[in-house]
Amino acid sequence: MNQEIKDLEEFEMFQDMVLRFLKQEVVPHYDEWEHDHLMPKSFWQTMGDAGMLLVDMPEEYGAANTSFDISLMIQEQLCAHGFHSLATGYNIHANIVAPYINNIGTDEQKQQWLPGMVTGGIVTALGMTEPSAGSDLAALRTRAIREGDEYVINGSKVFITNGIHADMVVLAAKTNPDAGAKGVSLFLVDSSLDGFSKGKKIEKMGQHSSDTAELFFSDVRVPANALLGEEGMGFAYMMQELPRERLGCAVQAVGHAQGALDLAAEYVQQRKAFGQSISQFQNTRFKLAEVKIELELCRALLEKNLEKFNRGAMTVEDAAILKYAATEMQLRAINECLQLFGGYGYTEEYPISRFYRDARVQTIYAGSSEIMKEIVARGIVGR
Repeated sequence: MNQEIKDLEEFEMFQDMVLRFLKQEVVPHYDEWEHDHLMPKSFWQTMGDAGMLLVDMPEEYGAANTSFDISLMIQEQLCAHGFHSLATGYNIHANIVAPYINNIGTDEQKQQWLPGMVTGGIVTALGMTEPSAGSDLAALRTRAIREGDEYVINGSKVFITNGIHADMVVLAAKTNPDAGAKGVSLFLVDSSLDGFSKGKKIEKMGQHSSDTAELFFSDVRVPANALLGEEGMGFAYMMQELPRERLGCAVQAVGHAQGALDLAAEYVQQRKAFGQSISQFQNTRFKLAEVKIELELCRALLEKNLEKFNRGAMTVEDAAILKYAATEMQLRAINECLQLFGGYGYTEEYPISRFYRDARVQTIYAGSSEIMKEIVARGIVGR
């Protein structure tokens, strides 16, 4: 049996497992979580018990050591079935924080955090965005000042996914306030430390069951070995990890748009107007065709970039093009699909309304569409 067949069989096995898991563990509870505006923290361990967390991390930490494609498949299936809130938190924990630690961390840091992240006993978040510094990470105000064998951290973060449940945060802070981007460092900060506090959950227009919080740091003392990588290299590390992060956003966009298209296609074949199924009207057929065409174009772009990522050739510009194209497509596609539902699409009774709400943030977080266009423009005409 050649490697390609083995990889395909592994992929299909994991996909079947994910679909069974969603049916058994998510579908019965998701409406309640959305109503409560919070997924219970215990569900992270449910995912861990099912082997869904950090699937592409090394076996020595308890992970399955599968391909990155399988990690992305999990996010795509979560979104295709309308569970975008889960996909966003999953992306942060398994697809962003874990690689930061695995790629940059010391052996001691990996042993401290990765096994618990695999089981779901440790929930993680990424502390980048600040009230006065969104996409401009070089303008961070959070400070980490070295005092002997410790760093003292002061500042705050906002819009932090998994912030309420987080046991550990990968935190970006200025260790040299006068050095601009070269003064940024990353830290692995235990949320149980004195001076670390969490604000109330931020209520959002969509992705209700995904917890989003403000984080505050008042003279938080972390040991020097909590520094992730080298001091002053934080911005470079963030740029290094951006392609993977934005791949995650793009796969969520493709999965979510596909899910919305499936819902719309089913609805228009059942709904009748003027004596016939509305799927028979040319406008309906053309709208569905347009969505399908845009979706497949973005799927092709996603596959092209995944191949480049797997051989280490995907650039920050590639990631910006992909993230912009996929998430903007997602918004357009779901808007068109909701329109086909008419007034019913505006009601809570039909899942398409949640698809619409949940999609909107995709062109904002992980770098707004405007920032993506600026990155692409710099590749054409410079700064």
